[in-house]
Amino acid sequence: MKSETKIRSSGCPVAFGLDTFGDRWSLLVIREIMLRGKRTYSEFLQAEEGIATNILIDRLKHLESNGIVEKKRDPENRRSFVYNLTRKGYDLAPILIELIIWSGKHDDRANAKRDVLEEIQRDRTAFEMKIRGG
Repeated sequence: MKSETKIRSSGCPVAFGLDTFGDRWSLLVIREIMLRGKRTYSEFLQAEEGIATNILIDRLKHLESNGIVEKKRDPENRRSFVYNLTRKGYDLAPILIELIIWSGKHDDRANAKRDVLEEIQRDRTAFEMKIRGG
């Protein structure tokens, strides 16, 4: 915790962003909500990257405490919760889009997925509106 405080006290916007949403698992949770419409803990666990339960719990709490996601009772199953992006979370859409474009340019692996990149290239504005929920 002390190192996090030190980084944030530097005033560096890159460090602040990385502290808030920039680790691998946090970005993948954001991706799952924004691009794939996943909302529940069990849906996040099914992500192809295979996130561990303890890491998922930690990242969801971190994203919630930073105002990126909100947690509410599932109206269909009152024993579980659903997670949604907040406005602050949806403001990450351009960053996620840029990350996809950058990866499309530099990821030459045979199994690299290109469908989202192609959708962005067809109409970036429409794609961003779609993932922002509009």
